[in-house]
Amino acid sequence: MGFHTFSIDRADDLEETDRYRFGSREELLSALAPGGEEVVADVGSGTGFYTDEFAPYVGRMYAVDVQAEMHDRYREKGVPDNVEFVTAEASSLPFEDDELDAAVSTMTYHEFASDAAIAELARVIRPGGRVVTLDWSRDGTGTDGPPVDERFGLADAVEAFEAAGFRTVDAATRFETFLHTAVR
Repeated sequence: MGFHTFSIDRADDLEETDRYRFGSREELLSALAPGGEEVVADVGSGTGFYTDEFAPYVGRMYAVDVQAEMHDRYREKGVPDNVEFVTAEASSLPFEDDELDAAVSTMTYHEFASDAAIAELARVIRPGGRVVTLDWSRDGTGTDGPPVDERFGLADAVEAFEAAGFRTVDAATRFETFLHTAVR
């Protein structure tokens, strides 16, 4: 992934419910718009904080993280039956072409944002499928999250996804974050 990966030593921080102030379950589910049978990947799933929120609303959920140790931590707390673990870089996903109905990334886009990763998402997301990205904004203060110089702006994400063949259906900047929804 990009600038860094989140330290396993701080994995407990990923379970703090104050994370909802940057992106609520309801807001993310609204952007994802699941119908109940979708195959979805949480790219940069970490300890599964948000994966657990999506899993009840989809058919199969992949928890994708580059660090196997994050999967171990997730297993310790318990995993929904429809969640499968995938240890992989966002730029090298082990899925078939058009296999996924959607992907979601919460607070991890800055770790994997690259042309290769976005092209890989375009490869594995079926036509009409969605990618929902909630991440720290370059326009934020840097009080929370990674340093501002490791972040991207909403316009950067829109440009990257559109260059890879996605169409933006929603884009919003907030105090510290941005939310971008793109359809392939």
